[in-house]
Amino acid sequence: MKKAKKLTSANLIERSNRVLMNTYGRLPVAFIRGQGARLWDPEGKEYLDFFSGLAVGNLGHCHPKIVSAVRAQSGLLFHTSNIFYTEPPVRLAELLVKHSFADKVFFCNSGAEANEGAVKLARIYARNCRKDERVGVVTMENSFHGRTLGMISATGQEKVKVGFAPLLEGFRTARFNDLAGVAKAAEGWAGAVMLEPIQGEGGVIPATPEFMTGVRKLCDRLGMLLIFDEVQVGIGRTGEMFAYQHYGVEPDILTLAKAVGGGLPLGAVLATNEAAAAFTPGTHATTFGGNAVVTAAGEAVINAIGFEKILSNCRRQGKTLRSALEKFAARYPGIREIRGRGLILGMELADGEKGQQLVRQALSAGLILNLTHGNVVRFLPPLNITSAEVSRGLKLLEKCLAEVYGNQK
Repeated sequence: MKKAKKLTSANLIERSNRVLMNTYGRLPVAFIRGQGARLWDPEGKEYLDFFSGLAVGNLGHCHPKIVSAVRAQSGLLFHTSNIFYTEPPVRLAELLVKHSFADKVFFCNSGAEANEGAVKLARIYARNCRKDERVGVVTMENSFHGRTLGMISATGQEKVKVGFAPLLEGFRTARFNDLAGVAKAAEGWAGAVMLEPIQGEGGVIPATPEFMTGVRKLCDRLGMLLIFDEVQVGIGRTGEMFAYQHYGVEPDILTLAKAVGGGLPLGAVLATNEAAAAFTPGTHATTFGGNAVVTAAGEAVINAIGFEKILSNCRRQGKTLRSALEKFAARYPGIREIRGRGLILGMELADGEKGQQLVRQALSAGLILNLTHGNVVRFLPPLNITSAEVSRGLKLLEKCLAEVYGNQK
């Protein structure tokens, strides 16, 4: 009997390149195991994860309560379709309603699908409830809402649209944090405004309090629905369960994905009773959305965040991380700005190539970072990361900054 070939990073990368479509600019590393804020490659090298699978692993890798919930539910029931009632999605929806503005929840599989659902809900609400043909949606320049044809049409970044024309109609963009621009784009045309409280893929840019308050008032005045895309920043990432809670402004519709499933594919559309009433049987659906296993995982996520002091740890570690990054910015002129909230932080660099070099150097040193928007190093560590892990990550980052920029100031 032929002995199985030992799994190595090089072998796994070669096999992947042979059979998977080339849609990701993958970094040259493979992982086979994770625990908390750490990952290991096939050779046993340990990495400190300050990326969390792009804000998916808010509780780190293989959190014991999520693992336990998935194991227990997978031994009972996977999937029946949404033609029937099952308990896990009800339990998760009850928790989301309890912790948010919302009255009703629709479960799906991803952030793009959640945003598609939100736009559909806004359009049918305008026609069936408001009896109005103002069904356009104003989105923000620099925004990102997903990779479906509908959501690249909504996204305010031209680079994601190249090659995919003709795009869907019904979207206009306005400058982020520019209330007058939103009002001009919406007047007499729009039925909704959709925005991210913090633009993650756009370079970690927070909305200003004045903008958030102003958009809410504008939507109320013009009879529009307000949609918050919290796919990246929801479920504790900013130090509150939802980012909108920092602003004292509530949306009519909110979208979630990434962290809500704890690593399993789960998205959600949250809405008020008034908005949700526009969806009736046959208007919207999905085959796999909210099945028993993924919603059991989601329930474990919400319960863990609610009862394990995760949010206070996020705020505390975020403050520590931001303070250190600001000290690095004072030391290295190549760092333009530090911005964000909680444990979604961006370090804008003057030179995007330096950013790519920094991410590669950090990976070689065992620290996982991410570069977004060309020149913004994004920090997304798990919300339950420890002080010792933050300290270790900062020491590795400091070493890499010195290697990229030289010892300055």
